[in-house]
Amino acid sequence: MSTSVTDRVTDHLRAALPGDPQRASVTFLGVEAIDVLRFTDAGRADVVFASVGCSRHPMADPTDLGADPVRGPRAEIVVRMHAGDPLVDLHRSVALLAATPSVEGVVLLADALVDLGEPLWSGSACTAVVLSVDEIADCPLDEPMSPVTFLRAIPITANEAAWVRLRGVDELRRAWEEAGIDVADVRRVSATPGRA
Repeated sequence: MSTSVTDRVTDHLRAALPGDPQRASVTFLGVEAIDVLRFTDAGRADVVFASVGCSRHPMADPTDLGADPVRGPRAEIVVRMHAGDPLVDLHRSVALLAATPSVEGVVLLADALVDLGEPLWSGSACTAVVLSVDEIADCPLDEPMSPVTFLRAIPITANEAAWVRLRGVDELRRAWEEAGIDVADVRRVSATPGRA
């Protein structure tokens, strides 16, 4: 029997990230369970959350009645933060992001904005994320399936999300760079992009 997509993704993440991950399984009504792996790199004091389950099926526009059940883009969500704070419930937010294609028919792509409308973890000012391609290499799958792309979800505040809608994600990234903001810092301040 061939290895399942989720097993292939899990093995790929274990090879790409250090340590033995903790695993949490999150279920949403009408959607297959999403697992979230939590990797901790003691040497760098960083923590990485990665979803497993988003890529079970290719993402497709829900209005496309002829969507291919095998071919099409597949992705998983990665969140990278500096450790130190508990990040309570972040695993649930990662699972919610990973379930978005199944629940809302959203195709997750680099530079996309996804607004959850609630704190990503307990006490967080961040309620949304912007996506970029993560440093983890694509996970190859058997033909004709497309490889799995890993998308880094960068937590952003409601003000930053509003700025992305108005001016685009590149403008927000420039603001982070100009202000020297570390987006993996749990306690970072919100960027205040300059006005044009």
